[in-house]
Formats: sequence, C-alpha cells, structure tokens
Amino acid sequence: MVRHTGWQGRYFEDFVVGDVFEHPLSRTVTTTDNLWFTLLTQNTASVHFDHEYAAQTEFGKPLVNSTFTLALVAGQSVTDVSQNVFANLGWSDITLPAPVFEGDTVSSWSEVLAARESASRPDVGVVTVRTEGVKQTGETILVFARTLLVYKRGRGPSRTLPGSGRGARHDE
Repeated sequence: MVRHTGWQGRYFEDFVVGDVFEHPLSRTVTTTDNLWFTLLTQNTASVHFDHEYAAQTEFGKPLVNSTFTLALVAGQSVTDVSQNVFANLGWSDITLPAPVFEGDTVSSWSEVLAARESASRPDVGVVTVRTEGVKQTGETILVFARTLLVYKRGRGPSRTLPGSGRGARHDE
C-alpha cells in the first residue's frame, strides 16, 4: 500500500507575485448562518435577523451580516493562502460593493500582490494577497487585502497524523 498525504497548503516559497488561486470551496449562506453569526457577535441591526423589519427596507429581505461575509471569504482562502500561517499582520482596503442575501452562494479567489523575506524572522516570509468574493451571479460582494507571515517549508510546526509512524513531518 502507498500512503499519500493530503494537501498541506502553500509555504512561503510557493507564493509568486501575480499568481491567482481560485479557492476550491463555495458556500451557500443560510438563514441560520446569518442569525447565529449576528447574534453571537451581538450585532443589534434588525436588518440581519428580523424578517418583518427587513421586508420594509429597499432590499425587502434580510441582509447577510457583512462581517460574516468577510469571515466566510477569508475562511475560503485559508486552504490556498494561510494554511501555514504564523500570524496575520493586517487587513486593509475592505470594500463591500454588493449585498449578500440568505440563499446566495459565495465563491472567492486570491491574487498574490507581494512576497518577501521577513527582516526579523528567518523562519517566515511576508505575503500580501488581494482576495475577492463573488456570488452566484458573478457580482463582486467583497474585496480586501491581507498581509500575513507564512512559514517557510520545513520551518513550521510538524503535523503528526494518527498511524503515520514516528512523528513524521508532513510539510516537506
């Protein structure tokens, strides 16, 4: 039997300025997503959780909490951008050009804007990406830039999988 390890994400050496990563998972936003996230974050804007109130707005239905949209799209990018993150350094230029409604399906991609060695941490590099989220209509719903520290290959924590032997590294 041949054992194959699954995708372990990109390391600093894998980022090339101009590369675009189409994130593999899309997600349809549900009413439950919107309600739970809104209530868990103590957002009191009725347009997110009161269907009667939202019906009286120009949209005629609840808006999805924009911080949920940000969290969803950021999460979609992890498998390609930050699976091997040391730390996020910052988020900027966040724009929400179109609303998201319950029932919309969100997809995303990221473009590498910059990649450089860290001046203070030899085990990581500094990567900046621009991520864009779209809904099923093709309409852009979210754009942001994110700068993060990403481990170099073989320099981060190891992943030991059950039954994989003697603590083998799965990042090389």
